[in-house]
Amino acid sequence: MAEFLGFACTSQTPASAGGSRARLTVLFVGLSLLLAVSAAWAQQITDDRGRVVTLTAVPQRIVSLLPSLTETVCALGQCQRLVGVDRHSDYPPQVRALPQLGAGLDPNIEAVLALKPDLVLISVASRASDRLEALGLKVVALSTGSHADVKRVVLQLGALLAAKQAGAVWDSLDAAVQAAAQGLPGRVRGKTFFFEVSPGPYAAGSSSFIGETMRRLGVSNVVPAQLGDYPKLSPEFLAQADPDIVLVANRGSQAEPAYPGWQSLRAVRQHRVCLFTREQTDVLVRPGPRLAEAARLLAGCLQEKLP
Repeated sequence: MAEFLGFACTSQTPASAGGSRARLTVLFVGLSLLLAVSAAWAQQITDDRGRVVTLTAVPQRIVSLLPSLTETVCALGQCQRLVGVDRHSDYPPQVRALPQLGAGLDPNIEAVLALKPDLVLISVASRASDRLEALGLKVVALSTGSHADVKRVVLQLGALLAAKQAGAVWDSLDAAVQAAAQGLPGRVRGKTFFFEVSPGPYAAGSSSFIGETMRRLGVSNVVPAQLGDYPKLSPEFLAQADPDIVLVANRGSQAEPAYPGWQSLRAVRQHRVCLFTREQTDVLVRPGPRLAEAARLLAGCLQEKLP
């Protein structure tokens, strides 16, 4: 046994034998502590596919294939552990230097495998999770579609990455959204809005992530929840709803939409339209740690356009 542990089995004096025993004791204590720490850290998570994933060590090489998950890892102070991301992950700026592994829903499997990750974070909608797991990778699939999801994912990833500040990160986000709502003047409360997320028009419904943020700011969506998260609306629906304010994503300096009856809307006639750039839209539509920034952007629009 002593030889196995690196000590030569030779004839010893009582003093040297005592020294060897002391060294062995220290070694055994050290090994015991190491095993105890490893066992104490081991984390088990049931991801949003219902699959149980067990990690026996804190992940050091992470691939993230969903922008909101990439941003969450970085918000937890663990950006340095990322070794690859999907092509849409572009925030914070340092992740742009990482290898891009294709679309999150259908990534380059070989490129992911070549990075030898000890954890892959992926959307539940991805078609790659089964194949990645079959290749022996640890895969955690998560859904981020609501404020509650953002909180849950922040805390889950905090546990998986041993990031003790996860609770404080969520508390700060939630408090900032509340502060944005409380900072709005009373005249904004109860006003109606329409949010176009993409041409069609496709709208952010009441049950969508954007709809939830707007509801927390005290305004009412003209799109009822039963139509779904992001329904395509007819010009007739929009004309009949006639919202107090209109918000349009992915426009920036581009012209406002020109749907039939668009110019008849009160919000358009009275110049109560907010046009968001591509970068601002990414903040608004990603259910992640930039939730507070999204709330501030939306609150700024409401305050400016509803005098």
